[in-house]
Amino acid sequence: MSNPLQAANELLSRRVAGTKAPRLDESIRPTSLDDVFAIHAEMSQQLKVGGWKCLLPPAEGKVIAAPIFENSKQSGASCELFADNDCARLEPEITFILGKDLPAKEGGYSESEIKEAISSTHMALELMQARYATDSQADYFEKLADCMVNQGLFIGPELDKQAAFNANEMTIKVNQPGDDRAFSGVHPNGQADKPLYWFVNYMSERGIDLLAGQAIITGSFCGIVEVAFDQPTTISYEGLGEYQVQFTAKA
Repeated sequence: MSNPLQAANELLSRRVAGTKAPRLDESIRPTSLDDVFAIHAEMSQQLKVGGWKCLLPPAEGKVIAAPIFENSKQSGASCELFADNDCARLEPEITFILGKDLPAKEGGYSESEIKEAISSTHMALELMQARYATDSQADYFEKLADCMVNQGLFIGPELDKQAAFNANEMTIKVNQPGDDRAFSGVHPNGQADKPLYWFVNYMSERGIDLLAGQAIITGSFCGIVEVAFDQPTTISYEGLGEYQVQFTAKA
């Protein structure tokens, strides 16, 4: 593609507005992973990258690896996000916080080196919003360029590190007044840490440095959960932790 900066500007403007839009104009539409990462690079020149989302590659020629911007990270008793489907859309995950830089290097990193670089692990919610219109027919490359429905990250309580690395199956409960739900949570890649090793070395191969303080999420245990705004919400991971947060809708 000839103009990744124009595509980045368009996608960032949609992110600020929080509204749904058609697919990108054909002249700035990414058609390869190189195009996607060129757009991400232009985005990161304008917004500081505070983390990343990833999964093991879902198919040949496809990856899930996209930035989470620092200004969209939240923690504490409340969380603000754009409504989607008239509700707050969340993915319960575990986040791994880098305690030191992992600069791109030839040969990449071993699992033990990557584990040693993680300073803490936390309960987390990926905040979701589909910014392409339902009938847009946006394809995989366009969606990945727009960070695969990510609108931010909520970081919850710290977890025991080894328990977080080993997390695979657990009951996840999301409770609001009059609405108690339990999900049979299963990590999509079998264990929460598995995408982490692939991701670090994939980014290293692409010449992308990972920096201390960045938060890496590796996949939802129960897909997208939709909850109401302005209600106390208790989220628990069986045997790992629990917290309460209230979601408010951005104007």
